Amino acid sequence: MRRALELAQLGAGRVSPNPMVGAVLVGPDGGTLAEGWHGEWGGPHAEAAAIAAALAAGADLSDATLHVTLEPCSHHGKTPPCADLVIETGIRRVVASMEDPNPAVSGAGFARLREAGVDLTVGVLESEARRLNEAWLHHLSTGRPLVTLKLALSLDGRIATRTGDSRWVTSTEARQLVHRWRAESDAVLVGAGTARADDPRLTARGEASAGARQPLRIVLDRAGALPGLLKLFGVADAARTVAFVAEGARPEYAATLESAGGRVVPVPERAGHLDLVEVLNVLGAGVGMPESGRVVQSVLVEAGPGLATALLTADLVDRLLAFVAPRLVGGDGIPAVGELGVDLMADALALVESSWEIVGQDALLRGYLRPCSRVA
Repeated sequence: MRRALELAQLGAGRVSPNPMVGAVLVGPDGGTLAEGWHGEWGGPHAEAAAIAAALAAGADLSDATLHVTLEPCSHHGKTPPCADLVIETGIRRVVASMEDPNPAVSGAGFARLREAGVDLTVGVLESEARRLNEAWLHHLSTGRPLVTLKLALSLDGRIATRTGDSRWVTSTEARQLVHRWRAESDAVLVGAGTARADDPRLTARGEASAGARQPLRIVLDRAGALPGLLKLFGVADAARTVAFVAEGARPEYAATLESAGGRVVPVPERAGHLDLVEVLNVLGAGVGMPESGRVVQSVLVEAGPGLATALLTADLVDRLLAFVAPRLVGGDGIPAVGELGVDLMADALALVESSWEIVGQDALLRGYLRPCSRVA
């Protein structure tokens, strides 16, 4: 099953809004007959890919065991039901990590397998499978995308010097990893301050992005005042840019961006700022997106202290990715996060899970502010 989870990860950035799924067919002697994974949205599912590879190699599947990270589907979508394919192929045993919480499946695939006499085991490495597809599960549960806050800070918690210089806080290896995260995310989001100060492209570049779909680029520009010359609004990529503005923002701003294929989406304000909950609701519903019907299940936030603080204060951050660089900037540098109103250490925001790893010269903290979503 661990191998199936590794295979599933190969679909990151390519299969959304579908979940990532991997499958391994094992013979009666324990040897691997074939492997498969869901490689692109609309393409063959993992089970179908593994079965096709096994049959092409002339394998006998009558005594095979299918290890799959998610319940085989039981409905006709862009592909035929995988549960039916398993039964037709004569596979006698299926080992799955978790039930599919999608109402279109939700145990029906398992029921079909049991009715056909297939030996079924469910729950193997379930927590790992849930973390793998946490964005998909979170979207099913809440209707909003999973929000990952990315920070790059010095050892004393600064993201820039007192002059605002931030290039570069972290190592080349860390920045390469960020490009991979972008490639695996449905959208990358920044505030107007970051867009103006850093003029980022917010595209996924390098080897990690090969074959992946570029993320939507989201900017929160309450006043609709960002200059059109920013890289975010470049003609070549503007079809993938969405600017959220306050209702009543400059109409010429919308005309400029939309003429290049982008979108301007007005949302209500709350306490003088864009309503962040409404922004996430709109992204999760796919309203106003450049591609019709495209929903956003995962958002990578590359924010300055203002937006980071607002998201944390509103309890809208689900996952934290923080690089800590071996540098000291000093107290007059710009902090990564602003005031959170914490008086007692016992009331500080605490991560429910966390782990550290070394990336180049930096330490990377991977943490979660809430348990992995579960859909009833």
